[in-house]
Amino acid sequence: MLKKGFKQMLAEANAVVESVSVQDAVPLLDDAEVIFLDVREGAERQNGFIPGSVHAARGFLEFVVDPEGPMHNPTLTGDKTLVVYCGSGGRSALACRTLHEMGFKRVCNLVGGFSAWSAAGAPSQR
Repeated sequence: MLKKGFKQMLAEANAVVESVSVQDAVPLLDDAEVIFLDVREGAERQNGFIPGSVHAARGFLEFVVDPEGPMHNPTLTGDKTLVVYCGSGGRSALACRTLHEMGFKRVCNLVGGFSAWSAAGAPSQR
């Protein structure tokens, strides 16, 4: 028996993570202080992504955002607001919690993920 299942982990993450709707996130595309962070797997990104987003698959997130990590991406700093998304919002909620634990102050989860983004007709590219 697991000590803690994914449902409890998601509930705990959602309780502490700020969220943003697609409608509120779209205007942030033009904000130089905001980075959209795609934590989906690479194959998922082939189906489309938010323009200008940075990719860091959830499984490599810690290695990509940590300046001492072997895969560090210097564009991902604590100085910017990160709007994190996945396919439907679960992995990104967990990623947001991880980012908070690592010291990122301005992090929010895109409600409904890329599925909601696409359904709303928000800008995307392939």
